[in-house]
Amino acid sequence: MPAVTNTQSFWEHLDVLRAAIIKIVAVTVVFGIAAFFFKEELFVVVLAPKNDGFITNRLLDRMAAWAGSTVEPFSVRLINTGLAQLFIIHMKTALCGGVLCASPYILYQLFRFVSPALYDNKRWYVTRIVGGGYAMFGLGVLVSYFLIFPLTFRFLGTYQVSGEVDNLIALESYISTLVMMCLAMGIVFEIPILSWLFAKLGFLSSDFMRRYRKHAIVIILVIAAIITPTSDVFTLSLVALPMCVLYEISILIVK
Repeated sequence: MPAVTNTQSFWEHLDVLRAAIIKIVAVTVVFGIAAFFFKEELFVVVLAPKNDGFITNRLLDRMAAWAGSTVEPFSVRLINTGLAQLFIIHMKTALCGGVLCASPYILYQLFRFVSPALYDNKRWYVTRIVGGGYAMFGLGVLVSYFLIFPLTFRFLGTYQVSGEVDNLIALESYISTLVMMCLAMGIVFEIPILSWLFAKLGFLSSDFMRRYRKHAIVIILVIAAIITPTSDVFTLSLVALPMCVLYEISILIVK
C-alpha cells in the first residue's frame, strides 16, 4: 500500500483508504469462505459450551464432587425452527469466524493508513493502545466463552418451572446469545485501556475514581442490564462482576 504523506491530496488519501478497505474485505471474505467449508470444525467450537464435557462444566462437576454433592447430568437439546434457518445461521457464523480470524490483518491495515500521519512518539502510544486494546478484547471474548456464557447457558438451559415443560432451545437463540455476550465482554474489557488513555490525557485520576466508586457501580449495573441478552439476575451478576473487578484494576492502573 502506498505511503500516506502530507503532500497527498484529499482524493489521494481516499484512494489509499479505499485500497485498504478492499484488502480488508477480500481477506475477511476468504477467511469467511474457509470457515464456511470447515463446517464441522466451526460448529464444534461454537457448540462446545453447551456440552457436559466442556472444560467449564467438567470443572463445575469436580468442584461439586469435592464439596460432597452430586450434580445431575447436563444436557440441553438445540432445535431448528425454520426451513432455511440452518443455512442462514451457517453463513452468519462463518462470517463472524472470518471477521475474527481477519481481525489482526484489519487492525494492521488501519494502522498502516493512519501511522504516517503520526509522530514517532505518538505512533508508539497508538501502537500500545491498539495492541493492548486488541489483547484485552480477546481476553474478554475468552472469559465470556469459557466462563460467563457456559455458566449462563447451564443455568438458563436447565431451569425448569415444571417437569411437564421441556427445554428446547433454538439454535438461533443460542448463537445470537453467544455472539452478543462475547462481543459485550470484549468491549467491557476495554475499561482499563480507556482509563489509562484518559489518565494520560489528564481527564481521569485515581482519586476521582475512588470518590465516585458507588456511582460507578450503579452505572455498571445499568450497563450490564442493557448489554445482558437475558433478563435474569444470574446473568446480570456474571456480567457486572467482571466489570467491577476491571474498575478496581483501572484505579490501580491510573494511579
